[in-house]
Amino acid sequence: MIGRLRGELLELGGSLAVVDAGGVGYEVQVPESLALAMPPLGERVDLFIRQIFREDGTSLYGFADAAERRLFDVLLGVKGCGPRVVMALLGQVGGDAIVRAVAMQDARTLSRATGVGLKLAERIILETKDKIAEESLVRKVEAVSPGRRPPPTDEVVEALLALGFRRSEAEAAAREVPEETSSLEERVRLALRSLSR
Repeated sequence: MIGRLRGELLELGGSLAVVDAGGVGYEVQVPESLALAMPPLGERVDLFIRQIFREDGTSLYGFADAAERRLFDVLLGVKGCGPRVVMALLGQVGGDAIVRAVAMQDARTLSRATGVGLKLAERIILETKDKIAEESLVRKVEAVSPGRRPPPTDEVVEALLALGFRRSEAEAAAREVPEETSSLEERVRLALRSLSR
């Protein structure tokens, strides 16, 4: 199973990249947004990979970081979301915007991606909201330096940033959360409620 690929970018056509790693050229599908951010041909790339086996062959999907790959896995679990649809979501809507749209139950944002109608967008929200909430907290924890625990307000701000909100919005919402609220999950929930007003 291939989990990560480092090598020279040989070709890039649309969202298909060919990466030379150890003398072998691997074809990797990447989100449109990542394809636009790729370095010039001949430069080195480092991709997080999800390898999918099917009857007609094996496909490699590449991501900029582990968080985007985890989000791919979560979305792939939704009925009607095959790899092509999930890559369209990641490439056209973006990981942070997907997380935020699910948290805010904003089906219209998700339906901007090719192949995603309102019905499918609503199903994505329904089936992934708990996993996406967990994922946003994982991102927040990864962003915090090991051994350093931020003040409670900072934890809320970091969680909201992971959900795709701007820092100014996140800080304003965090200030509105009552100080006596001890649980981080409850603090984030209250901050989201104030943002949705």
